[in-house]
Amino acid sequence: MNQIDVTGLVKRFGGFTAVAGLDLAVTPGQVHGFLGPNGAGKSTTIRTLLGLYRADAGSVSVLGADPARNAAAINRRLSYIAGDVAFWPNLTGAEVLDALAGLRGARRPGVEAELIERFGFDPGKKVRAYSKGNRQKLALIAAFAAPTELLILDEPTSGLDPLMERVFGSLVAQAAADGRGVLLSSHILAEVDRLCDYVTIIKDGRQVESAPLDALRHLSATTIRVGGARIPDVIDDVAALGLTPSAPESGSDGIGWDVPRADVPRVLGILAAHGVMDVTCAPASLEELFLRHYRTQAP
Repeated sequence: MNQIDVTGLVKRFGGFTAVAGLDLAVTPGQVHGFLGPNGAGKSTTIRTLLGLYRADAGSVSVLGADPARNAAAINRRLSYIAGDVAFWPNLTGAEVLDALAGLRGARRPGVEAELIERFGFDPGKKVRAYSKGNRQKLALIAAFAAPTELLILDEPTSGLDPLMERVFGSLVAQAAADGRGVLLSSHILAEVDRLCDYVTIIKDGRQVESAPLDALRHLSATTIRVGGARIPDVIDDVAALGLTPSAPESGSDGIGWDVPRADVPRVLGILAAHGVMDVTCAPASLEELFLRHYRTQAP
């Protein structure tokens, strides 16, 4: 059973439609990237999953229940990190963890202690004394230590340094291995590219891509670049396949092509036949897949 199952979600605010017929599914053990720029409908969708908004149309199921009717019961079984973390300023970090565990009615103190150590977090300070990064650490400790089945994470690494981002990545991988579903909304495309196995991209409240990340890459062009001076014969032979060179990278005198997957062996064969040695071949990055839908078209 899907832990998140959304079909045809519509959410309106007056005459403005924030989400327009969105489908979204997250399965146990899946790390699902949820992408879109500001205003695309991500936060509205997440708030609907949490029961903070009611859908105007469509169906929404989280952990087998309707969040509009069963928000309290559902939220005890999931961990949520908001995009802008805020806690009680006069409590210490330890007291915040006590309060959150009390609200949930369940706790894993041994896991909490382990995560406090891994994040290098001082739970004895008051929240008002924490930096943004330390408030984020507190949210992550609370979320991953809780005995929950599902994690909904909205910009979870904001304010973290690269070392702590690596700790976060290992926790996401372990959560998935334990069968916990993860919905990860992030503007850091490299993070989603590294951690997620499934991606949904939305635009103007509508889904424009939703598939395993590897499948999206296979459907997209592979970038092949050749270092060094440009070789006219190579350009001509590759052009015979209907491929034109892409814009050169800044400061490079090499050349490259965006090559459909089916043509990659032929292009590499041409390069080998001409004795070209400095060759890089890379699948489409998540950034390229994302920008394909958001790149402004020239008039």
